[in-house]
Amino acid sequence: MNPETYRSGHIPGAVFWNITSDILLPDYRINFDSSAWQKLLENSGITNKTTVIAYGDFAATGAWLFWLFKVFGHNDVRVLNGGYQKWVSEGRPVAIDSQVITPTEYQLQTPDVNLRAFFHDVQESIGKADTVLVDVRTPQEYSGELFFMQPPQGTERAGHIPGAVSVYYESAVNEDGTFKSVEELQTLYTSKNITSDKEVITYCAVGGRSAHTWFVLKYLLGYSKVRNYDGSWNEWSRIPNIGIE
Repeated sequence: MNPETYRSGHIPGAVFWNITSDILLPDYRINFDSSAWQKLLENSGITNKTTVIAYGDFAATGAWLFWLFKVFGHNDVRVLNGGYQKWVSEGRPVAIDSQVITPTEYQLQTPDVNLRAFFHDVQESIGKADTVLVDVRTPQEYSGELFFMQPPQGTERAGHIPGAVSVYYESAVNEDGTFKSVEELQTLYTSKNITSDKEVITYCAVGGRSAHTWFVLKYLLGYSKVRNYDGSWNEWSRIPNIGIE
């Protein structure tokens, strides 16, 4: 969540992570440096046996962090269904004090690259009948009206990866932020021909919202062949002469 929201109230005992500085690099790529991730976990008081419950004030945050923890091999991590929005709406306790953290030692695992899709994977998947690309951004981003949630400027190229199917990530949640039922989710994705027998690659702008859809498909619907393209539009749109619709 953002610093202002955390200072105004958070779940008691919650450790604050700033997505911009703790997770992203200056170019908005996700920081996959193992030493940086290990240091972040140790400074957060997390050990290999810690049960981690991820949430934020942004609907995709919990599932995004879940995906990151799984990439780095953490065993016990959960997503708070409904996030901070649901917590507050139910009148649950809120704290405004910062958590006092005792640093730990964390034994980092070898990152699981099988949860990630890379540029060449996406490029090779275009046009394949057994693979589907899912663009989880807003319809305005998909159509090219917006680039990173604002009109394109300068050399910015807006649009979507050729052949990608548009399914806005928030279509998977109810108004209170909780996940929709399995039946509703199955209808949502199968209606777009996103089925469990296919290779599925999700993407958005920087890999956060697409991690949310990755979580829904893999952990709520049981899809076995789904990966998150974390380079997403931030990478694809900046590659010269690459195809864009």
